[in-house]
Amino acid sequence: QVQLVESGGGLVQPGGSLRLSCAASGRIFSINMMGWYRQAPGKERELVATITSGGSTNYGDSVKGRFTLSRDNAENTVYLQMNSLKPEDTAVYYCNADLRASAYKLHTVYWGQGTQVTVSS
Repeated sequence: QVQLVESGGGLVQPGGSLRLSCAASGRIFSINMMGWYRQAPGKERELVATITSGGSTNYGDSVKGRFTLSRDNAENTVYLQMNSLKPEDTAVYYCNADLRASAYKLHTVYWGQGTQVTVSS
C-alpha cells in the first residue's frame, strides 16, 4: 500500500510564502515523477509543478518564477516552495506520484488527500 502524506498548507497574506511537503511511503520500487496539482472552487484541477527522478521540472504558467519544486529521492519527498503568493493561488493542493510498487508492476498514479492553501488579507 502506498501513501502520500502532505503537510504545510494554511493561511497566508498576499505576498507571503508557504512550503508544502509530500512524502511517499509504503511499498515503493521506484518513483518516476512527483508533483503538485491544485483545484480552486468551481475550477478544474490544474498543474502546479512536477519533477522527475532525474530532477527535471515542469511548472504551470501561473506559478513560473514564484514557485520552486525540489525533491529528496532518498526520502521519497518533494518540497514546493511558494513565494509571492496571490489570492488566486487559493486552492486545495494535491500531491501526485507516478511510481512502481515492485519490479513486476506497471506505473501507477497516486494522489494525496489534499491540503488547503488560502491567500487572503
